[in-house]
Amino acid sequence: MTVDQDSAVAFDPTRPFLRASAVATGIGKELRTPAYKRLLHGIYVSASVEVTPTLIAEAALLPFGEKAWASHATAARVLGLPIPALPGEHVTVVERQRRRGRKDVTCHLTKKGWVQLVRGVRVSAPKQVFVELATTLTLVDLVVVGDHMVRKGMLELDDLRRFCADASGPGAALARTAAGYVRNGVDSPMETRLRLLIVLAGLPEPEVNLLVGNELERRKYDLSYRRSKTIIEYDGRQHVERIEQWEADLERREAIDDDQWRILVFVAKDIYRSPGRTLERIHRVLLLSGEPGVPKSLSDAWQAHFPGWT
Repeated sequence: MTVDQDSAVAFDPTRPFLRASAVATGIGKELRTPAYKRLLHGIYVSASVEVTPTLIAEAALLPFGEKAWASHATAARVLGLPIPALPGEHVTVVERQRRRGRKDVTCHLTKKGWVQLVRGVRVSAPKQVFVELATTLTLVDLVVVGDHMVRKGMLELDDLRRFCADASGPGAALARTAAGYVRNGVDSPMETRLRLLIVLAGLPEPEVNLLVGNELERRKYDLSYRRSKTIIEYDGRQHVERIEQWEADLERREAIDDDQWRILVFVAKDIYRSPGRTLERIHRVLLLSGEPGVPKSLSDAWQAHFPGWT
């Protein structure tokens, strides 16, 4: 049970509680001992409790009443979305009198919201989180979130695009742009980043997770150009953990070569450290293989979205 400053309920130190509630029960001085830990400014919990994004969201909501909900980055963390580290917590209220400033919680005011319960805590629904995150994330990071949501079945792609089309206010324009780049079936954030690097450079968009091979053995590849038989793969392994798996990958790639497919494999540094060279390699192969729609020169638009480029 949550202790709310507006209602008298039994004190439960295993749920987030306000300092004032602890003082009222006579344990105010004990908050400085190892028996308790501070979650947010003036909000504590028993040291025996595991701190999770859901617990932090519950703590953030304490001063704002029952109609408030966790939003923006706080909701994203509760939903397990792949976002970069963002400071502070966020809540949203619909009653102006409930809006108040706090040291480590940003309070937003809106007329209406799409809310769902997650493990008993009110949070923004995924489609609303997408638009909320557009106020803080880059285009690439936002598409990563959208691809993840669709992949995990949190929402349908068409529903996301309709919601963004009707959205207004901060973040709405970027959300609409990002939703246009979201695709079904994307397996990982790095696959999203690699695809956007390609598209933002003006190259034709590759197919996501195309099945390649004969009837006996077909394998799904990250990004593919069917007409020029070009495959682009992201390899996220840091080292070969199983020789058998490594050998199996080699055999599959050899089979692809036998079918006259060209496979290009990239790792994290190719995207984060040298995206320019990565694009040059892809561009050169697509031109040589005769992929339709490949421009003679790359657009510079990608550079604004991959600032560490070389």
